[in-house]
Amino acid sequence: MRYFFHIAYQGQHYNGWQKQPGAISVQAVIEKALEKILKQPVPIIGCGRTDAHVHASQFFFHADIDQLFDFDLLYRLNKALPQNIAVFDIIPMEGLPHARFDAVQRRYDYFIHTYKDPFLSNQSSFYLAPQLDLQKMKAAVNLLPQYKDYRAFCTQPNKYEHTICNVMEADLFVNEKGDRIRFHIASNRFLSKMIRILMGKILKTGLGELSLDEFESLLINLQTPKTLDPAHPTGLYLSKVTYPYLNLPPRTEFLHSTQGTDWISV
Repeated sequence: MRYFFHIAYQGQHYNGWQKQPGAISVQAVIEKALEKILKQPVPIIGCGRTDAHVHASQFFFHADIDQLFDFDLLYRLNKALPQNIAVFDIIPMEGLPHARFDAVQRRYDYFIHTYKDPFLSNQSSFYLAPQLDLQKMKAAVNLLPQYKDYRAFCTQPNKYEHTICNVMEADLFVNEKGDRIRFHIASNRFLSKMIRILMGKILKTGLGELSLDEFESLLINLQTPKTLDPAHPTGLYLSKVTYPYLNLPPRTEFLHSTQGTDWISV
């Protein structure tokens, strides 16, 4: 039987979602917990590959579990997992739906605070830049849905068959005080470090280090710049994953894209 697991995790202590030798990953921790509970290896497939130290306020993975169990797997799994990984739902699925390939939209949110706050240090990226030009940043963000090829915002564009991304949503929000910023973007797919590279360039427009024309030229000319300057990983969240047959609201509340503060579109 194939099951979809609806989860969330804080990623600051993990080297990303995907298993890799010599590093602690979210996938490896969950597989170890499942093996301990079910007494056999249970490979899992995630809906994406978040980078090291990146969070997910909504994430899905699927697993095939053929054995019958008469206990509360949700309870036992949450008890076995560390506090920074939570399982919200375990959903039996008909057929063989795929957590990664069947997703039609992924939404990310990137949070920034421009004042020093020890309580946000693991949840949002700190940039001591109180004079950011938010209107220029907003103008750069507004360009994103107008273009499809994001080759210039990828660390290794040649490893992909193509670098086309269908960006459906892009917006910039700020709190009432103007010292916390949220960049929101939704697409059918994202390239490696694409959002952090985009955020880095958007920040440069706000700092006056990159003009709006220069930002747009990256989208037009498709040439990878000499320096990519990706933004810090800490403020990035995979915040929503949508399937044709499954569209659940996120369960997290602290820094979810529509909660935690009063966000106003710039």
